[in-house]
Amino acid sequence: MTTTEAPDTLRRILDYASRADPYPLYAELRETPVARQDDGSYVISTYRELADILHDPHLSSDVRNLAHPMPSAEGTTTPAFINMDPPEHDRLRRMAMRHFGPPHTPGLVTGLEPALADTVGGLLDGVADRERIDIVDDLAYPFPVTVICHLLGVPREDEPRFRVWVNDIINAIDYDARTDPQEKLDNGVRARQDLRRYLGGLVEQRHGHPSDDLLSRLANDDGPDGRMTDEEIISTANLLLIAGHETTVNLIANGMLTLLRHPHVLRRLRGEPDLIVPLVEELLRYEPPVHIIPWRAAYSDITVAGTVIPQGSQIMLMLAAGSRDPNRFHDPDRFDPDRHDNQHLGFGSGIHLCFGGPLARREAQIALTELVRRLDAPTLVADPPPYRRSPVLRGPIHLQVELNGGQRSHTSG
Repeated sequence: MTTTEAPDTLRRILDYASRADPYPLYAELRETPVARQDDGSYVISTYRELADILHDPHLSSDVRNLAHPMPSAEGTTTPAFINMDPPEHDRLRRMAMRHFGPPHTPGLVTGLEPALADTVGGLLDGVADRERIDIVDDLAYPFPVTVICHLLGVPREDEPRFRVWVNDIINAIDYDARTDPQEKLDNGVRARQDLRRYLGGLVEQRHGHPSDDLLSRLANDDGPDGRMTDEEIISTANLLLIAGHETTVNLIANGMLTLLRHPHVLRRLRGEPDLIVPLVEELLRYEPPVHIIPWRAAYSDITVAGTVIPQGSQIMLMLAAGSRDPNRFHDPDRFDPDRHDNQHLGFGSGIHLCFGGPLARREAQIALTELVRRLDAPTLVADPPPYRRSPVLRGPIHLQVELNGGQRSHTSG
């Protein structure tokens, strides 16, 4: 199979003008499963090819394996394990997982459920008298931020500080032609440095003072793999702080937007609360929080769909395009919470499968269930709503909803 160059389709996908609905462009991109770009990079967009390469040991997450290293907002600091390859990736992920989920802490997410429900209830109580709310500002953002701060041991009152840093870090991987890429990259480097210094101060405070938060556990626990260095703890905390809320904000906001666009499903969920589990899985396929893995590197020559990708090439993975591939999913552009065999790519796949996926799922399940239960006749103020600029972490920056006289009489309890 010979690839054709499809740079124009990718350029239009990355253009902010396509943010509200990139899916027709994804269909166009899938016509060339492996598309070589003008700069020598490759874009993969079909389900089978994405699923295969995500499990290919010749695919690297380490920027040092690129033949022409791209500018990095990481600076010279120790990268998080999401940007490492085995065996270092496996070691650090194991050490973090000891304190974050199964098999060592299998009850973490279920044990949090009462607190998750209380947090959502309290946020909705705070806007109970309004006739218009912003799903993002009033719930989708503060809810997961509160949760990840609690888990890590980051003071919730410091959120305004790290929100600025996180925004600059996310913007550094954006593709916005209106702004200077180098300026955004420089801002991202400074933001990472500021955030790392902040987290480093918290880690230093934890040494010799064990407690239940994750920073303390990482700083004081000696497991089978030993103890993380402070730099490794900071990189892990940095990853969890950002990924622990950014993706969940999008999942909740995209989820509520989808329900408001499908009122029959919203009404059904109100009467069938157990529907929320398959519904969130369908959301992860249909309107995922992460659309693109911006880069991976080829360790060696890799053959994908008959195309040889040379060693050192940059590879972009279009996860959201794969999850709408009609060769894998029947009627893929239809939102169907009854869909069977829903092996989407919403949280990726392979060794880098989303670390916090179980928590993000449960947060979205609880938030959407309560929103549907408590909001009285919600209607969108604007459709499409304004979107965040990033094509990578795609979701509304605001989601204004009008209510028919506020919320229902249900209380959070």
